[in-house]
Amino acid sequence: MSWMFVILAGLFEVVGVAGMARFNNKASVLNFLMLGGGFLTSFLLLSLSMEQLPMGTAYAVWTGIGTVGSALVGILFFRESRSVLRLFFITLVLVAVVGLKLVE
Repeated sequence: MSWMFVILAGLFEVVGVAGMARFNNKASVLNFLMLGGGFLTSFLLLSLSMEQLPMGTAYAVWTGIGTVGSALVGILFFRESRSVLRLFFITLVLVAVVGLKLVE
């Protein structure tokens, strides 16, 4: 269950970052709630995951999912660069996160 918590925490981190980007484009209550709700839920789920997972592993997986997810959301919805090098390094982060899961 702790792995499910950390994965969900990473996904809600992406929701918070997307809310931040939306709020920067247009300040609204909905965008602020997306930002705050995403980050709050993310931290709560990260905390639950750390009851079973080592702190370093949980944090690395959480930040990895947040990093990759935010980069992909930026590419898909905010017209950010799709360069081959950027996609390559995003893939490296993803490989590192999967590697942590395999050695845990």
